[in-house]
Amino acid sequence: MSRGHRERMNAVYRARTIKRDRRTKAAVEQLDEQIVDVLRTDHPQSVRHVFYRMTDPRLAEPVEKSQNGYRTVQQRCLLLRRSGVVPYDWISDTSRMGYHTNTYGSGAEFLRSVSSLYRGQLWERPDVSTYCEVWVESRSLAGVLVDMCRELAVSLYPAGGFTSASFAYSAAEGLNRQGVTTVFYIGDYDPAGVLIDVAIERELRRHLRDNVTLNFERIAITEQQIAEYGLPTKPRKETDRRALHIESTVEAEAMPASAMRALLRKRIEALLPEGALDVVKVAEESEREHIERMAALLEESPQ
Repeated sequence: MSRGHRERMNAVYRARTIKRDRRTKAAVEQLDEQIVDVLRTDHPQSVRHVFYRMTDPRLAEPVEKSQNGYRTVQQRCLLLRRSGVVPYDWISDTSRMGYHTNTYGSGAEFLRSVSSLYRGQLWERPDVSTYCEVWVESRSLAGVLVDMCRELAVSLYPAGGFTSASFAYSAAEGLNRQGVTTVFYIGDYDPAGVLIDVAIERELRRHLRDNVTLNFERIAITEQQIAEYGLPTKPRKETDRRALHIESTVEAEAMPASAMRALLRKRIEALLPEGALDVVKVAEESEREHIERMAALLEESPQ
């Protein structure tokens, strides 16, 4: 098939898709209102998280659970952001990232810029028995969890599906310096998804020293959570012969972002002594004030 023929076929498909999903002005306004309500209550979310919320049949204007429905939500999210109704940072997208070089006008400016990055040693405290990391199947999931992981000083790894050998090796080298590590994993519940975390754990263990202990646990999505949260499912592909015990599939983004963050926070904080995070935050603020005094001294010194 020539490139021109493929482009013509794609154009026809898009036109048919738009025609099938044509809504009245009132219906579009209702859908927009639903999207804004979901994002106002809980942000940031990925577009796919919002999409699954919009497939709820209890909504006044639900979308179909299909690629066509996803495109509709994706387009409405874009237009709502461009119109200023939805702030851009309410939607997370870590699938495209730039690489930057920061420059500074002075040493004092540099100190002030990095003072907010100072973090105390939360997981290296003598009363903390394990280090903690979070692995997720996709960058989409990472985008809604990264702020919380930063707050809790937990490393976050988006695997991008079945992770590469190099990525696993690099992560394992970090674990070799910790001694005991707990890894929480979040990914899809489908024939591939339930094998990805198994493969990640296997690759990590391949490079761990004998004296290193790894506790690896999938905390979402599980079969029990599908029923507990009423997550939307779809039939598995008949041609996929992996993990035959999986009858219905669920993407991790089907779990509301707020529920996912709450679940992960609860599991991470359970590893810490009571009040440990608050103690470290007080120490961090004291150190930042010290950095500010150093910056002030640099400004006062003769150039």
